[in-house]
Amino acid sequence: MPSARFAMLAALAICLAACAQQQQAIQQPPDTRAANAAAIRALDDSFGKLAAAKEFDKCAAYYMDDAVLFAPGVPAVIGRDNIRAFFVRAFSAPNAAQFAITIAGIDVAKSGDIAEDRGTYQSTTTDKKGKTTTVDGHYVLVWKKQADGSWKVAADTSANDK
Repeated sequence: MPSARFAMLAALAICLAACAQQQQAIQQPPDTRAANAAAIRALDDSFGKLAAAKEFDKCAAYYMDDAVLFAPGVPAVIGRDNIRAFFVRAFSAPNAAQFAITIAGIDVAKSGDIAEDRGTYQSTTTDKKGKTTTVDGHYVLVWKKQADGSWKVAADTSANDK
């Protein structure tokens, strides 16, 4: 009789362990990091086209309401409306900078709710005398996934290489 109890308890323990492992496997969400990184890469591409077309309202829409932008030589720009105004000042003058980025990498958290996007940029301006100046630098964007599944920039920072 003791060996029968032992066998029953062992069988029960094995069943409980198997059920726990099965439930744990069920609770793991799918890994969507690659798809999220692709979505952010597409947003980067689209943003560049919108900025070149001076679509500043659409550019600002990529940012969260309380986003912060750090750019070389200017104080922190806080909030979507202020970021839009920054874009207007920086890119709407006749000799405004032409801006291009090269993405070095996009890392999405396994949780799928936050991502970091980094790379290099090149900004070229031409002054009133026709002299062209090019500045190279690096950038980092922090993206947060919104309740509707879209991605918005929470923080945008850059630094010139020189």
